[in-house]
Amino acid sequence: MATAFAPGKCILFGEHAVVYGHPAVAVAIDQGVQVSLTNSKNWTIDGHSFSHSRHPHISHIINDLFKYKGSPLNIEIKSDLFSAAGLGSSAALSNAMGAALHYFLNKDEDLNLIKLAKIAHSAEAIAQGGRASPTDTAASALGGCIVVSGKEVEGTINVFKTSLDTPEGERNWVINKVIIPPESEDIYLILGFTGDASPTGNMVQGVANLLKSNPDKINVMDSISKITLAGLSALSAGNFEAVGIAMNACHSKLQDLEVSTHSLDRLVDAVRPYSLGAKMTGAGGGGCIVALSRNPQRVAEEIEIAGGSPLISKLGSNGVRIV
Repeated sequence: MATAFAPGKCILFGEHAVVYGHPAVAVAIDQGVQVSLTNSKNWTIDGHSFSHSRHPHISHIINDLFKYKGSPLNIEIKSDLFSAAGLGSSAALSNAMGAALHYFLNKDEDLNLIKLAKIAHSAEAIAQGGRASPTDTAASALGGCIVVSGKEVEGTINVFKTSLDTPEGERNWVINKVIIPPESEDIYLILGFTGDASPTGNMVQGVANLLKSNPDKINVMDSISKITLAGLSALSAGNFEAVGIAMNACHSKLQDLEVSTHSLDRLVDAVRPYSLGAKMTGAGGGGCIVALSRNPQRVAEEIEIAGGSPLISKLGSNGVRIV
C-alpha cells in the first residue's frame, strides 16, 4: 500500500495578470487531496471501474510518465477541498497520485519534489487540452509560497524553470520561492467558498475580450503587477498589515477586470472588518475569496453569516508528503 497527500493552493496576488507575463503568488493551504494505492484484481477508483477517458491526468501519470506494467491497482481518493472553487484540487490530485505511485514502486528512493511538480504539470496539460500553468502544481508540490513568472523575480529564490508546448506555441516559466518569516505563526488564511463554480477558461477568455474591446484596460494588468511586487516585499519582510493592504488593492483591480461577482464581493465586504486584507482568489466568476487575519474563527463566522463556506489554513503549508 502507498498513500500520499498533496495540498491545495490559493492565489494571493496576480490572477489574470499572470496570463500576460506578470508574476503570480500562490501559497499552499492545509487542506488537500490524499491518494491511496493497493493491489487489486481489477483497475478501480473509489470502488468503481477505472476509466482512462474519464481520468486522463491519472491515466497519463500511470501509463505515459511511469510506464507502469504491474498488477491492477485500486485507487482511493479523499479530498477536503471545495471542488471547482479555484483551490487547485485537480493539481493536488495529480501530485498525490504521482507521489503515491512513486512510493509504491520505489519505497527506498526519496521523492524529488521538482520532478513531481513537472509530472503533475504534464498531467494537468493533458487534462486541459494542452494548456496548463505550473502555478497550482508547483505550489502543491513544493508547499510554502511560490512565485510564477516569465523570469526570475528579485527578492525570491529561483527553484526551477519549466516549459510546455501549447497549441499557441511554447510557454516558459520560472518557479521562484519566497521564505515566509516566522512572524507568520499567528497569521491565518481563511477561504470562503461562494458555492458557485469558477469557470477558469471562460473567465480568462472574458478578460481577453475585455482587453480587445477596451485596450486601455491593459493598464490594469500593470497595476496588478506592481501590487503583486509590493505584496511580495511586504510578505518577505513580515509586514502583514501591508500584505493585507495589497490584497485589498488587488481585489479592486480584479473588479475593474469584471471577474469578481456579487457573491464574491459580498464575502469580501463581510470579512474585511476582521481581516488585514481580503480579495477574490483565482479566476473569478465564482469560487472563493481569501482573507488574511489573526482572528480566523471570527472571519469564518462572518463568511457563514454572509452565505459562504469557510476553510481555515495556516499561511504556507507543507508540500506533498507520504503518509
